[in-house]
Amino acid sequence: MILVNQVGYGVNDPKMVIFTGKADSFDVIDKASGKTVFTGKATDVQKDMASGDEVCYGDFSDLREHGTYYISVNGKVNSPEFTISERPYQDIKNALLKAFYYQRCGIRLEEKYADAWSHDECHTNDGYLFDDRDQYIDATGGWHDAGDYGKYIVPAAKAVADLMLAYEHFPETFEEQINIPESGNGVPDILNEVRYELEWMLKMQEPKSFGVYHKIATLNFPGFIMPETDTGNRYINHISATATADFAAAMAMGYRVYKSVDGEFAARMLESAEKAWEWLEDNPVTPGFTNPMGVNSGEYGDSNDGDERFWAAVELYRATGKQKYHDYIKKANDDTSFSKTGFGWANVGGYGTISYLMIEKDKTDQNVYERLKSLFLEEADRLVNISAKEGYKVALGPDEYYWGSNGEVMNRAMHLILANIINANDTYINTARHQFNYILGCNALNQCYVTGFGANPVKYPHHRPSGADKVKDPVPGLLSGGPNSRRQDPAAEGRIPKDTPPAKAFIDDVSSYSTNEIAIYWNSPAVFVAAYFDR
Repeated sequence: MILVNQVGYGVNDPKMVIFTGKADSFDVIDKASGKTVFTGKATDVQKDMASGDEVCYGDFSDLREHGTYYISVNGKVNSPEFTISERPYQDIKNALLKAFYYQRCGIRLEEKYADAWSHDECHTNDGYLFDDRDQYIDATGGWHDAGDYGKYIVPAAKAVADLMLAYEHFPETFEEQINIPESGNGVPDILNEVRYELEWMLKMQEPKSFGVYHKIATLNFPGFIMPETDTGNRYINHISATATADFAAAMAMGYRVYKSVDGEFAARMLESAEKAWEWLEDNPVTPGFTNPMGVNSGEYGDSNDGDERFWAAVELYRATGKQKYHDYIKKANDDTSFSKTGFGWANVGGYGTISYLMIEKDKTDQNVYERLKSLFLEEADRLVNISAKEGYKVALGPDEYYWGSNGEVMNRAMHLILANIINANDTYINTARHQFNYILGCNALNQCYVTGFGANPVKYPHHRPSGADKVKDPVPGLLSGGPNSRRQDPAAEGRIPKDTPPAKAFIDDVSSYSTNEIAIYWNSPAVFVAAYFDR
């Protein structure tokens, strides 16, 4: 196979092609004319342990002419087509962001915004307390979390954080509109879309204790039906420390991002964040969330809430400058029970670290600052080293192809880009680029893992609307979870042989929720990464 970024390459970007097996030379062919426009030499072969493949590489960075091309070896084997242009990632960035609109709950998705993927309003009765089923609380709105229709605070906080970080660091890439109902209101559409989720999150704060409910969902996952026909009772599960701390962090961050856009909304978020912190102060030791008996929807359980509290303290200190939050940060700095570099829903310490490193230096504690910076850059260096050893240049070791591996690839690319912001290093960016190339086609399966893009896109994601709407193509802009060596669903167990190499443990099958589901918190770091490379 000849593997390329199936979406394309920027005119002045580094451009690498991967060959499986041995190749001597390669030609880049202009599709329009059929002429060879570049000839290059391939490198020596390298063994990729995660796939079992032998691979080598070609560099065609010197080709800078706009056009549509493919790469050929001996005129016998051709790559997928790709483009070279000024902004090859503009469309996919916008689609990755527009995917959040398609995940909206509680409203009708009108055809003028949703095209073929329109549907009626859904889940307008959200929801009833699980522990007091006669008590109704308005929990309408927000985004469906993944391929199902549940709504969960913990992954929601990660998703909105990624999107707000993308806007904070690369606002110039979000000037164009993406055709959502709020488009044209004078606010960037990324902030319009994030607000839809933040407004729902605000509804999930209990008004007396100020703790935050963990989630709302049906007792069991629904079948493959459209959201408007998912009419079973949906229950709000109890308050958790992780949900409350994640909420506090996201709301304090929202205050910072929205205060110049809508001061009243920003103030409401900050007030809610500080009240959530009061709950955390009143509940310093709490058990991790587990599903109550009879609840079988997504759990998002986490027994260690130290990273969530750390993140909340940093965002609140950055928003208010209050000493009590800084005192907590200083204490947490010495706590080694949680990672301070994670960007997954269960390990959010990285958000706290990068936010602290963005505070004005004279408002930080030098010891805390230097330690956090060192930890963050050490992790970036570790990711660089993993990528350099892997044949497909992905920053995953052979034992790291677990559920949502593509989301983790994007988390790691985001980490590398942020590391470059605090300590400029071209190696960080080149490694992040390899991660982006990986999900867009430079992988062992020649698969573009984003629906609607590339020559070989994911066509059958585990996504209920896409599986039930009778539209041929899935909702565009959804990042599939990707290879999972554990094969944690019946379809994967039945169709992926047990001895399949980790990097190939994937099937594009609607039934394979452990390899081919989608999730808002996998799309969100992909938006961040696409935004960086779309600049």
